[in-house]
Amino acid sequence: MTKPIQVLTTTETKSDAQAIARVVVEKRLAACVQVIGPITSTYRWQREIETTDEWLCVIKSRRDLYEQLEAAILEMHPYDVPEILVTPVTGGSESYLGWLDNALAAKPP
Repeated sequence: MTKPIQVLTTTETKSDAQAIARVVVEKRLAACVQVIGPITSTYRWQREIETTDEWLCVIKSRRDLYEQLEAAILEMHPYDVPEILVTPVTGGSESYLGWLDNALAAKPP
């Protein structure tokens, strides 16, 4: 099994988040995407402090798929500078990690 990762990205609308989720799962770049929200984000943008509601995508994938996953997110994402953060998964249930790996296989068993 290659190294599992979680990737986070946020979007302005639920429909944008769900579209990203659907495409990356269909392309087998993600085994699962949880769409959470709305959440409130406060950040600095163009010298101003902004506060806005967003939708958070928690994407379960593998390190070897990250470049393709990032490209797919960037292709669809409406933001000029989208948040895309990667966290390595250092442990987890063996059965879940096995499912994740199988869900990302080109031809599932």
